Amino acid sequence: MPDYLVTLESAWIIKDVKSMDDAVSIAISEAGKRLNPSAKFVEIEAGMITCPFCEGELNTALVVAGTALVGLVLQMKVFRAESEEHATRIAKSVVGKALHDVPLKVQEVQEL
Repeated sequence: MPDYLVTLESAWIIKDVKSMDDAVSIAISEAGKRLNPSAKFVEIEAGMITCPFCEGELNTALVVAGTALVGLVLQMKVFRAESEEHATRIAKSVVGKALHDVPLKVQEVQEL
């Protein structure tokens, strides 16, 4: 049975922030705290997208009226899964238990 690296995308809402950098830092910190006891092996990064005009990298955070929506990327290694779908279900289950009210979407699954 192969091992997989599952990459999940999540949306995190932060209230009462002053800047985009603060919002990203707070989102990563809060996600880390919620994942730490049971799923501390999940790697957390700020999401990045490609600008359609200049093709440069842009942060996936938006701050409006002191409220931010931050896109996070969560990566987890799944060992000895039967298939990509099985690895995806395992990763969503583990991360979903810790982040029960945060939407998750599978971004990529790579066989290791």
